[in-house]
Amino acid sequence: MPAVDKLRLEDALQDSPQTRSLLSVFEEDAGTLTEYTNQLLQAMQRVYGAQNEMCLATQQLSKQLLAYEKQLNILHTELAKQLADTMVLPIIQFREKDLTEVSTLKDLFSLASNEHDVSMAKYSRLPKKRENEKLKAEVAKEVASARRKQHLSSLQYYCALNALQYRKRIAMMEPMLGYTRSQINFFKKGAEMFSKKMDGFLSSVSNMVQSVQEELDSEAEAMRVSQQDLLSVGESIYTPDFDAASPYINRNLIQKAGYLNLRNKTGLVTTTWDRLYFFTQGGNLMCQPRGAVAGGLIQDLDNCSVMAVDCEDRRYCFQITTPTGKPGITLQAEGKKEYEEWICAINNISRQIYLTDNPEAVAIRLNQTALQAVTPITSFGKKQEILSPSQNVKNVEMQNDRMVPQESDSIPESTELIAPGTPIQFDIVLPATEFLDQNRGGRRTNPFGEDGQEEDEADSLLQQMFVVRFLGSMAVKSDDTVEVIYEAMRQVLAARAIHNIFRTAESHLLVTSSDLKLIDPQTQVTRTSFELASVTQFAAHQENKRLIGFVVCTSESPGEDSMSAYVFESNTEGEKICYAINLGKEIIEARKDPEALAQLMSSMPLTNDGKFKLLNEQSEENNTVHGDGDQESEA
Repeated sequence: MPAVDKLRLEDALQDSPQTRSLLSVFEEDAGTLTEYTNQLLQAMQRVYGAQNEMCLATQQLSKQLLAYEKQLNILHTELAKQLADTMVLPIIQFREKDLTEVSTLKDLFSLASNEHDVSMAKYSRLPKKRENEKLKAEVAKEVASARRKQHLSSLQYYCALNALQYRKRIAMMEPMLGYTRSQINFFKKGAEMFSKKMDGFLSSVSNMVQSVQEELDSEAEAMRVSQQDLLSVGESIYTPDFDAASPYINRNLIQKAGYLNLRNKTGLVTTTWDRLYFFTQGGNLMCQPRGAVAGGLIQDLDNCSVMAVDCEDRRYCFQITTPTGKPGITLQAEGKKEYEEWICAINNISRQIYLTDNPEAVAIRLNQTALQAVTPITSFGKKQEILSPSQNVKNVEMQNDRMVPQESDSIPESTELIAPGTPIQFDIVLPATEFLDQNRGGRRTNPFGEDGQEEDEADSLLQQMFVVRFLGSMAVKSDDTVEVIYEAMRQVLAARAIHNIFRTAESHLLVTSSDLKLIDPQTQVTRTSFELASVTQFAAHQENKRLIGFVVCTSESPGEDSMSAYVFESNTEGEKICYAINLGKEIIEARKDPEALAQLMSSMPLTNDGKFKLLNEQSEENNTVHGDGDQESEA
């Protein structure tokens, strides 16, 4: 006897599109069986009606035959009774009991699913900024109740469908078996027409029906025990975000699947959120709506970036950005665990770890290095205290003639550029209010070159202003190649994503022929400055042109230098800032030789006040002082 296909009760709680698709197959089979049963019952009722007519006709005939009246009437009456009991009654019981039960459970399951979707939508709309613990607890309790109700109804529905797969085999056999036995008994006098082979066939059919019934009983008992075990779990599997305080997060995932809310724009200012089933397949993010047979491609994850965002006062939102820097889709997770694991999984996939021979081991190694390197520190003074002696790099002699970053012949390993576990600093610049107290009575820096500048800026041949946002800084081991800047950018962006740091303060970067200054846009107070001669490497990101970084080498003690990489995001192309820094270093070199300086000034365009002018610059845009306020970093 062929095996019976069954629904897995363990998949009832997940309620994935794959489970729904398989469930639709069983539902379609149940519908087809119901239609066939109704047609079969109509045919059998016609046979039973015909037999009753035969009884009446025989009774009429037996009156004419006198001697055969009693025999014929009893024979056909017994046949009609046997047909009613063994052929019509079983099929009616099957229709009224089994098929009606499946239909009722289907309606209850549909109602429970709708209630769960409504409660989940209500939970997803809970505000993040004005969070009400009492309201959150009530909504979470409502979600748990709806989810438990859906789980219970789905288990009962699945069990009924599984039982139907066994019951339908018997239900189709019993009426035909009853009809055959009735006809055999009716034609008992014609027993010579039926051989022992027919009797053996009927006996084997009866044994098969009995074995199927026994198997159904054992399977029903096993499903009952499994259902009790699945329902005996705690409320944690029903309550969303149950362990938000300390969830266990797997940061080494290279595959992920589950329900997320997708943000869709329906107008200029209106949006909707759709709860859909998402899963990763290779380097692609797929989406499968409920009821669909297969999923469709939503986003290519190779070389993309993902970061947490604030969106419509909803919690656990994150955005996927394309490799070109264009914002992609915005998603919302159900809880903190799913939120963190989705971000980590997309980060792992974007690095194309899934293409390696052992992606799990590679993901574990990279995430261990990233976690060791993303311990944030809250002040500039703590940086040198936290650094271990092994992180103090050997002094590298600065070459004044190195104006353009030089690429090495081979790309070094990341551990050769940055020591594992190096802390990352996200707030190197102090707030402007602290500097107001420190510089009270002092003169402010004027970025426009007007009267009131300090004497050293008045003599500067180069002054260019850029709007930037500080992303992070960290100590590095070498400044021989621009790869150290690219590695610092990667670790800083990974750290900001892991720690959900996505807001940065806007500043103005003033490039002069002597130094780099970071100026507060509100007060024009200089927050920090770097001597241009100490900048040993500078480069813009190869793909995200708005990322700019540079390495600063400073002397801590005689014979011992320290190097740090600083990463910024600019409103303009980072190449323009690199060009300005390179021009400033050329001016420093040219000042050593008056003839070289005169030649440089004659070869470069100058402004009306005798300062160098950048090629292809948009001076109106770069020199405009933007308003205050924090902005979201698009790095």
